[in-house]
Order: sequence, then structure tokens, then C-alpha cells
Amino acid sequence: MAKTGVVEGDPLTVKEMELKRELQRLVKAILSQEEINVDAIDKTQQILLALKELKLKRRSSSFDLPFPEEFRCPLSKQLMRDPVMLASGQTYDRPFIQKWLKAGNRTCPQTQQVLSHTILTPNHLIRDMISQWCKNNGIQMPDSVQFLNDEGLTEADRDLFLSLLEKMSSTLSDQKVAARELRLLTKKMPSFRSLFGESADAIPQLVRPLSQSNSNVNPNLQEDIITTLLNLSIHDNNKKLVAETPKVIPLLVDALRSGTIETRSNAAAALFTLSALDSNKELIGKSGALKPLVELLDEGNPVAMKDVASALFSLCIIQDNKARAVRDGAVRAILKKIMSNVHVDELLAILAMLSNNQKAVEEMGDLGAVTCLLNIIRETSCARSKENCIAVLYTICYSDRTKWKTLRDEEKTYGTISQLAQNGTARAKRKANGILDRLNRAINLTHTA
Repeated sequence: MAKTGVVEGDPLTVKEMELKRELQRLVKAILSQEEINVDAIDKTQQILLALKELKLKRRSSSFDLPFPEEFRCPLSKQLMRDPVMLASGQTYDRPFIQKWLKAGNRTCPQTQQVLSHTILTPNHLIRDMISQWCKNNGIQMPDSVQFLNDEGLTEADRDLFLSLLEKMSSTLSDQKVAARELRLLTKKMPSFRSLFGESADAIPQLVRPLSQSNSNVNPNLQEDIITTLLNLSIHDNNKKLVAETPKVIPLLVDALRSGTIETRSNAAAALFTLSALDSNKELIGKSGALKPLVELLDEGNPVAMKDVASALFSLCIIQDNKARAVRDGAVRAILKKIMSNVHVDELLAILAMLSNNQKAVEEMGDLGAVTCLLNIIRETSCARSKENCIAVLYTICYSDRTKWKTLRDEEKTYGTISQLAQNGTARAKRKANGILDRLNRAINLTHTA
């Protein structure tokens, strides 16, 4: 017989029975009296609340039963109610991973992998297994919606939202006040982000002060509007709407070139979050955004570097944007920063992504990438960076014979490539062995000749 989680003599059960008896007595008393007994009604309400607390305690204690580790959410450490998968393939309980993403994180909490998108896919297999486990243990599986934060909006909230949007068409002082408040509200309250998706005119109203002014844009106003767009783009349901609203992407591109460094950094971050959708990657690439991103990277302001690198990485996943980035000077800018030991790990990932572009490979060879990458392999302790270095060297080795001597000299002096072929990641081993095979064949051919 299945367990029910309720044991006779259990303190919670005894207390519940006492409360129910008292509740029956009070209800009879209220119904039998002609005049309303206010004290009895108050006591009835108190008992009902006490019964509710007991029910919640019992439900909580039921979930204290030991359960399989694969049913545990990595974030909450609790039994998952609504298991969903991230793009990384890891499974989490929906409300907790939603909170992680709404905070602006764009990596998998477990693997630290940068997410190609933030769409949550229900893990039906794990949910069915959890449901069966609950059934076997006599536990009622709660509806996942009970565990979500209440983000309901009041009429006052909606009135405030509409009022602030109206002010974006008013005087400069009104625009500045409204833009600042919308920035704060969309940062603190995810519900305000969703409001923008309820009206086709909301985003055009928000950006109107920027789209109407060709010059002399107030820096603070620009910063607040661009940051609000960033906040909106975090909301998954807004990504397509924001990117496809006319003038939004051009305004973000303009913001990359002008305004405060905070504005430029937040514009890059907004392009990164919007680029989670492949359709948006294409829109952003065609808008001319890659050149100002590369220029901002080249400037090297520490405030903007991480956001720019993230945006470039995400956008260059599609082939057309790789070509655009290379054309706009990405290889030179990236190598310059790597050689200056700035954000090496992040930028190596972008360089490796660009290495299947022939023009990029030629530039890397001309700019001294081979020596630089070999030095990094020798000096870094980061396995992923070693892997990205050898992946780039592999493509250079196969396309430019003039670099073979440098690779052979490195191997003779330090054995760098052989060590990586033995101790690197699986991908690094394959690339290192590929280079060694290529070099050995070349030597054999020389000896034969």
C-alpha cells in the first residue's frame, strides 16, 4: 500500500483533528444564532488559517523524503516541480532558472557555457519520473504555478506605465523623468517588461525622443532609454518584438558610437541578449552593428569589453556575420587585445570561431598569431583556451605552409604540440595530432625527395 505521509498519532494530524472539531463547533454556533457573532467569525478565520498552515507544513515534510539525485534542481537543491532544459542540456526547476535568467545571466549555472538562446524546453522524461516517484510515495505533486512568484499587475501599475509612455512625447524634463523611472521599473520588476509586449505602440513611444532627434541628444536620456531596451530584451517574449520594431536596432547601433560609456556598453549588451534568436542575428548583422562593436573592442574600455565580446561571439555564430566581422577588422582588434593579455579566454573563443573564414586565417598568419598562440598554450592553465589556440593553429597549419617552420621549431624546443596531444581536451588532442601528422608527412616527403 502506498505511503500517505500521514501517520496516526502524528502531532500534525492530532492538531488538525482538534482544529476541525473546534471549527465545526463554531460554525454550528454561528448558524444557530440569529444575531451575527463577530468573535466567533474571527475565531473561525483564525482556525482556517491554522489549518492552511498545517497543510503547507505537511506538504513540506512530504518533500523531505530522500529522492533520487537527478530529481534535484541544481539551483534550489529541492525536488523539481517543473523540470526544464537549458540550451546547455542541463535541467533545472523552471521558477529558479527563470529567476537566474531574469537577473541578466546568459550562462548555464552548472557548466558556465554561454547560452546560444534562453528558450526553456520542458523535460517530460524527468517530470514523468518525478510524478511516478511521488505517486509511489503517496505524495501529491503540486502544480508548478504555485511556486512561481506572483508578478500580477494592478490597474495602478498599468496606469503608471501608460502615463510614463505619454511623457516620452512631452518636454525634455518630462522625458528624462519618465525614462529614468521606466529604466528602474523594467530592471526591478519583470512584470513591467512584459507590459511592453501588450501594445504595438509601447516600444516606438519609448524610443521616440531618440528617433526624432538627429543631433544634440541628451546623454542621460539616451542612456536611460538604451538601458530600458536592454532590460526589455532580457524578457524572452520581447526579443523578437524589440528587434523587429523599426528604428530600435539602428538606435542601438548609433548608441554604440556615441553617448556615455555606460550607454555604449548597454547597447552592446542589448545586442547580445537580442542575438539569442538566430533571426535577430541576421537583422543585427545586416544593420551594420559589427563595425562599431569591433571599434568599441579596439578602444578597450574595461567597462564595455565583456559586453562587446559576448555580443561578437553570439553574432558570429552565423556564417554571414563572421564574414562581416572579418571585413570590419575583428581579427586585428582581437589579436591586439590577446597580445596585450586582455580578456584572453573570451577573445580566443571568438578567434577560434572566425578561423573557418579563409580571409581571417590569412590575417592571423600575417599578424603573428602563430607565435602568440603557441606562447599561450605553454603559459595558460585554462584547458578551453589551449583548445581554442590549437584549433586556430590547425587551420593556419593547413592553409599556410610558411608557418610550418615555426611550428616545427616550437615542437623541437618545447614539445608544446605533443604535450597537448597527450594531455589536452578531446578536441585539442585531435587538432594537435592533426598538426603533428601534417608536419611529419612534410618531413618524410622532404627526406624521400
